[in-house]
Amino acid sequence: MLDLDKRSIMYLPGVGPKKAEILQKEAGIASYEDLLYYFPYKYIDRSRFYKVAEITGDMPYIQLKGRILFFDTLGEGRARRLVGKFTDGTGTIDLIWFKGLNYVTEKIKPGVDYIVFGKPTEFGHIYTIAHPDMDSVDQADKVANGLTPFYSTTEKMKKSFLNSRAIQNLQYTLLNSLNWTLPETLPEYLLARIQMMPFAEAIRNVHFPESVEKLRKAQLRLKFDELFFIQLNMLRSATLRKRKLRGIVFASVGDCFNTFYKDYLPFELTNAQKRVVREIRTDMGSGRQMNRLLQGDVGSGKTLVALLAMLLAIDNHCQACIMAPTEILAAQHYATIKGFLKDMPVQVALLTGSTKKKERNRILPAIANGEIQIVVGTHALIEDSVNFASLGLAIIDEQHRFGVEQRSRLWTKNVTVPHVLVMTATPIPRTLAMTLYGDLDVSVIDELPPGRKPVLTVHRYDNKKAQLYDFLRKEIRLGRQVYVVYPLIEGSEKLDYKNLEEGFETFQSVFPEYKVCMIHGRMKPAEKEAEMQKFVSGEAQILMATTVIEVGVNVPNASVMVIESAERFGLSQLHQLRGRVGRGAEQSYCVLVSSYKLSNETRKRLEIMVNSNNGFEIAEADLRLRGHGDLEGTRQSGEGIDLKIANLAADGQILQYARDMAQEVLNEDPDLLSEANRILNERLKILFSRKINWGMIS
Repeated sequence: MLDLDKRSIMYLPGVGPKKAEILQKEAGIASYEDLLYYFPYKYIDRSRFYKVAEITGDMPYIQLKGRILFFDTLGEGRARRLVGKFTDGTGTIDLIWFKGLNYVTEKIKPGVDYIVFGKPTEFGHIYTIAHPDMDSVDQADKVANGLTPFYSTTEKMKKSFLNSRAIQNLQYTLLNSLNWTLPETLPEYLLARIQMMPFAEAIRNVHFPESVEKLRKAQLRLKFDELFFIQLNMLRSATLRKRKLRGIVFASVGDCFNTFYKDYLPFELTNAQKRVVREIRTDMGSGRQMNRLLQGDVGSGKTLVALLAMLLAIDNHCQACIMAPTEILAAQHYATIKGFLKDMPVQVALLTGSTKKKERNRILPAIANGEIQIVVGTHALIEDSVNFASLGLAIIDEQHRFGVEQRSRLWTKNVTVPHVLVMTATPIPRTLAMTLYGDLDVSVIDELPPGRKPVLTVHRYDNKKAQLYDFLRKEIRLGRQVYVVYPLIEGSEKLDYKNLEEGFETFQSVFPEYKVCMIHGRMKPAEKEAEMQKFVSGEAQILMATTVIEVGVNVPNASVMVIESAERFGLSQLHQLRGRVGRGAEQSYCVLVSSYKLSNETRKRLEIMVNSNNGFEIAEADLRLRGHGDLEGTRQSGEGIDLKIANLAADGQILQYARDMAQEVLNEDPDLLSEANRILNERLKILFSRKINWGMIS
């Protein structure tokens, strides 16, 4: 693409070193290509000229044609402002500048005809436009006379005269210098198939739309391009991995699996669990390395499926490990697995950062010689001192909490790459799964075990605490237990702790007859474990915590989850927390406590929680409300989504079409070696050359 990705933005006329530095820091624009891919976030129709006499205070943006009669400077110091009295013959309006006063008076002259564009405001029957766009009439060909693009800018950019209009001018300068032509990014045969606007025309129309229809077609083409190349890169990696990475063949279903299934299985598997176990068995017996994502809502029985997969590994003379992001979750998995296995002759060990030296000295050699068959742990599993005799299956739980480099270190623990199963209890919307994990095979447990009652969710305001306390007392008298969770505000640990501590004191005074315990991120692992144990054993009736208990805590007797300041949580996090209750046979409750003053979006979020228990519905709603960039877990090292124009919440059909087209291309030419596909190979190198291909290992 004319090496536009290598040409520094500094050399574009009108930029220079200082502005280049600001553009790179504030907007990520370092090259000519970065600028072309810095797309407008909205468009305003400038096809109509208004008269000053027509102006009302509730108008959005308007365009006028006329001249400045005179300038006046008012105020002093920071309050100093420049006012230009503007007329078109039907009336006058004040144009006001608070910054760059000298620049304005140098560039804009009274008595010259200008086109003025801006948002009018009314104050005391006087209409004003602050910092309008001004173009002399003889420069009208450079002013968009239809849809005008608006570009995101920051305060630092504006201070360096890099506002939306300045970005538009830079786009004009760049495209003009390229004679408004750009090389195509797709081969001719693919263009003929998709029947979309050529690339150069799309770039031109997204920045300088000729019409609403052409803008729509331009956006469609550029969204397709963006999603197509992501899918092409991902599917090519997956194809390469399947062809080149041979997996350990788990040929037999032996004594461990069969004995457990026949004599120890605590309940009949759901149809969804059976389906997923079959998919895993097929993968691990195929001779290809398994790379599978297991999605399952809270309480759907993922750990049991994971255990069955680990028993298959043991039956084929291999070890298995499960890595969890927190010590609480690792300990929970260990206890659950030991509870399932009972007296079966399977050796299981727990290895975390707080494992005592004496215990480590016993465990590490036993892992290295194969005596320990299942290892449950945290990041401690990827330490250099941990060596396996024959690691055949690596399971990563809540994998979005690990960076890909951390995960990949597990694969080096074996000569042959182990089978990989990544699990999440955070349901991932279909479009997000295709984009983040499109190179993984996906299994979904979309069924809850029989007998589980849906958790009843209610929303209460924090000025009605007395009624809440009465309800909690009633539940505790019935022998139940209660969670109370406070938000974890990023970068504000002291405030979090203060809120939790104040809440703890309040609950101790309101419920003097019951035991209240507390856990938070500042505590040492052993202290956390001791407090948690009080709750698990039933010694404590109320557990106060920050979101440290979001995953991995399983207390069937706990029937109420109170979430304080619920407005500060995302939907997925609220759903995760709610999943801590509803694990027993009794009716469970989730109480969302918020302040009375809520934004419309927050109110919608809480309404969704009250009305739905379906994690996948909630995840889709979260994506629609917040966009893919804000969803928890999508910004991990090496795998963040940096979409320039596509929107996963709105462009699901385009994504599916792009994926289908990418798959068709690879079916015909898996290595993209044909002359026709050389253009795709070159584009992939430009787009993904700076990224390590983690698809081969994660």
